[in-house]
Amino acid sequence: MWRELRPIGRHPESGGYRRFAWTGADAECRDWFEAQASARGLTYEVDRNGNQWAWLGDPVEGDAVVTGSHLDSVPDGGAFDGPLGVVSSFAALDELRARGARLDKPVGVVNFGDEEGARFGLACVGSRLSAGRLTVEEAWRLTDGDGVTLPQAMEAAGYDPEGIGADPERLARIGAFVELHVEQGRALGLSGDAVGIASAIWPHGRWRFDFRGEANHAGTTRLVDRRDPMLSYAETVLAARREARLAGAVATFGKISVEPNGVNAVPSLVRGWLDSRAEDQETLDVVVAAIEEAARDHARAGGVELDVVRESFTPVVEFEHALRDEIARILGREADLKVPVLGTGAGHDAGILSGRVPTAMLFVRNPTGVSHSPAEHAAEDDCLAGVTALADVLEGLARR
Repeated sequence: MWRELRPIGRHPESGGYRRFAWTGADAECRDWFEAQASARGLTYEVDRNGNQWAWLGDPVEGDAVVTGSHLDSVPDGGAFDGPLGVVSSFAALDELRARGARLDKPVGVVNFGDEEGARFGLACVGSRLSAGRLTVEEAWRLTDGDGVTLPQAMEAAGYDPEGIGADPERLARIGAFVELHVEQGRALGLSGDAVGIASAIWPHGRWRFDFRGEANHAGTTRLVDRRDPMLSYAETVLAARREARLAGAVATFGKISVEPNGVNAVPSLVRGWLDSRAEDQETLDVVVAAIEEAARDHARAGGVELDVVRESFTPVVEFEHALRDEIARILGREADLKVPVLGTGAGHDAGILSGRVPTAMLFVRNPTGVSHSPAEHAAEDDCLAGVTALADVLEGLARR
């Protein structure tokens, strides 16, 4: 499975992946998913929001056990973030069949669309739509960097955007959703464990900062006469690092757009996107407020106008304790594992579905902690341990 999936969307120069929603690479990943389902004799379907499903058993029976993740990527992302969960899901089904496991409930594998939000700027679009956490009106307003709307992109890829929206009937069939994911951090590497269980996802969001100044000639405009938004933006980047460090949170300006974007021009507009996350809501609010206050101070000092727009936000997600504890019991009983429980600052489809469906997550050790990078890695032995753990969990949860 890895050999088949590895070349799809891989950039020849960076070595990273560019599997963006509703593009050619995304279509190849979807074809791969459908082929995996067909090869196993699973029932394949695509829901109204473009999420792919493969079923062992009839989901209409209800109380289904579902696993899976996503196949899209951030720009120049790694091979494991998302795909490890999907590949491991199919591998876990293979393991269960090899064991002759008794499954009393339907078991499904899902590939959620546009989890990373790399194209339209909003993460977890597929699961947000299904869970009713993104309205149809909001979804239709999403555009990519070229001005292509989400409906236009879906239609160009051969999907009907008229049907998108909340899908409570489908979610009501799911009794538990367990997402396996490569750890995006080093907690397991430090503890020496191959597999961990998620406790919670930190609250997190994305904010767009628009600094508007005055375009001018870089060679003839005196420094004192400039209204340069790049300076205000640069000061804000430093302020974000300072405020996050003081609060024990994280804050990152990882994307920037400049107009007119000329080497010999003072910019008229600098647009930067802030990603910030913290262990609790109060801390996150304090950090973002302090960054915005600093940005406004620097903008005023430079004669620059500033608009701040919150583009997305996900509150803290506490995974259901009963399901988490049951998974720990299953792994302790079947594999004699004492699996550590850890929080994460990374968002996931499991977090979006939480509150609509009982959800849980398994993490596979990432020895370096590097993620969203071509250097992202998990050792084969750890990946296999993740497959075994997921198979044990699915078998335990699918028995009546």
